[in-house]
Amino acid sequence: MLTTATVREDPSDTEGVYAFHVLGEVSAKDMKALAVYMNEQFDRHETVSMMLIFDRYDGAARGANLDWSVIKSRVRALRKVRKYVVVNAPENVSSTVENIGSVIPVDVEVVETEEDGWAHLGARPLNGVRRSH
Repeated sequence: MLTTATVREDPSDTEGVYAFHVLGEVSAKDMKALAVYMNEQFDRHETVSMMLIFDRYDGAARGANLDWSVIKSRVRALRKVRKYVVVNAPENVSSTVENIGSVIPVDVEVVETEEDGWAHLGARPLNGVRRSH
């Protein structure tokens, strides 16, 4: 399970489904840890589904996306991610995700509540708690 200063995994009841809460400004260290973790999951699974839940998002630190493991995970995601859900994202993030979703071969969904996100993934949080935003 992944836990960093601003990214916390919310375990799923379904194999190959990964959900993460974003809790502030994502640092380069947080971004790298998430990328390394997801690259490990990409190695283990044919495909995965992912959800990012924006509890509080203060942006990403300058240069956070420039680490090789981050770049590698983003390229691999094009083949490995089946469904990608974003919950309660700020407007700029939502529009970027929707635009990218129109040109990549991934089922992308932007929703307002965790419950809607879990339903789209066909999974539930392992702890059974669902919060609406």
